[in-house]
Amino acid sequence: MPEVTRSKDGRPVHHWRRDVVELAALFTAVAVADAVANLVGHGPDGPELLLVSAVVLVATAGFHTWWARRHTHAPPGTGHPDTGARPSAVEDRATGPAPAPDGSTLWRMRTTVRDEPGSLAALCTALAHARVDILSLQTHPLADGTVDEFLLRAPAALPAADLTRAIAGAGGSSTWIERADAHDLVDAPTRILNLATRTALDAAELPLALRQLLGRCTIRLLPARSGQDGEAVPVEGTWEGTLLRLRAPEGGVITVERPQLPFTPTEFARARALVELDARLGPRVPRGEDVLTLAEGNDITVSRADTADLDAAKAMHGRCSPRTLGMRYHGPVGDADRYLNHLLSPRFGRTLAARTASGRVVGLGHLLWDGDETEIALLVEDAWQRRGIGRELLARLVAMAVEAGCDTVYAVTQSSNTGMVAAMRGLALPLDFQIEEGTLVITARLDATPVRSHLPYDSHQ
Repeated sequence: MPEVTRSKDGRPVHHWRRDVVELAALFTAVAVADAVANLVGHGPDGPELLLVSAVVLVATAGFHTWWARRHTHAPPGTGHPDTGARPSAVEDRATGPAPAPDGSTLWRMRTTVRDEPGSLAALCTALAHARVDILSLQTHPLADGTVDEFLLRAPAALPAADLTRAIAGAGGSSTWIERADAHDLVDAPTRILNLATRTALDAAELPLALRQLLGRCTIRLLPARSGQDGEAVPVEGTWEGTLLRLRAPEGGVITVERPQLPFTPTEFARARALVELDARLGPRVPRGEDVLTLAEGNDITVSRADTADLDAAKAMHGRCSPRTLGMRYHGPVGDADRYLNHLLSPRFGRTLAARTASGRVVGLGHLLWDGDETEIALLVEDAWQRRGIGRELLARLVAMAVEAGCDTVYAVTQSSNTGMVAAMRGLALPLDFQIEEGTLVITARLDATPVRSHLPYDSHQ
């Protein structure tokens, strides 16, 4: 260890011999500089000598830079000189620079390399040189190459642009990178099995499972009546770069679009297998209910609803006033019934029903998958309003959205619907209000504050 690194009472200790050497070097440099100045100024070959000196200095500086990089800043060893095997993670951490003191950042990165021996090793070497830890790796074979997908832990001080440049220098192309979180730490097989389990238990989980399987994408379900789309998609589906088209179990078409990142054959096969599993299991909705006691003592049950509850929902429409239906559906009251089949279908979201002890439906709450967004909607029968039913349905729907990984939910209503506004404000979440021609859109951000799944039953709506 050099003497300058030793310390006494927290201060470096310098040896006197080092100071003498530095002082002698300074006097020598002054003397040489004086001699060169006299020679250039008074000698016949002064300009030529000055030019040669400049060339020698530049060459010396270049040699020094090369030598320093080769011997003091070389990357960690990429393998044993005989076997070529990569050292263990413990060896890398022990011989390389210390980790960043301010923590690390998780990244999901995908890059395309040529399908040839050594291509993956070059990427791993570049990441090791940048002190980036590879937490997981998936490979997606292509016809003329391989897409390598990494989950990385990098020093917080390392920008994404520098990481991308390092990968490009190692032979990666079409590199895509985004921030990851702790949920991505689950290995791919475990994550896919969890998604399959959720889909098997609840038909409404299919769009969410596809979104979590394929990352940031837009999913839409086109009904079977859209003739040409239904006929154009074969049973096995189609894959066209950034667009997947899969035959829905009901005969419609599920479209999955990810403009920023083309799909791979592996992803297409996984999505198709998930849809096939859903089709084989048929319609299913988890059964179970919670009993709520309202302020006046009445018991109300809250449970999932689907198309089997269509007649009960239509009967509730018949007991609602035109004003209540108009605030909910924003159109002719006579058209309200035709929306129900879509709203109650588990393919488009989740529905909660509030029922009396006799089984009569007095309230409906919908959580609707709208592409890559999520809409929330409520309808409570007039005679049961202002008893806390709407607030309870809303809180449970928002809790479902949080569980499903949604970042925001939005409600579309009329500016005069003070009950819906009060219910949204009661969530204690950051809200954004947009009003246009009497239509009010309220957006709640779900990543700010945990949502209570149960609210006091004596609240009013």
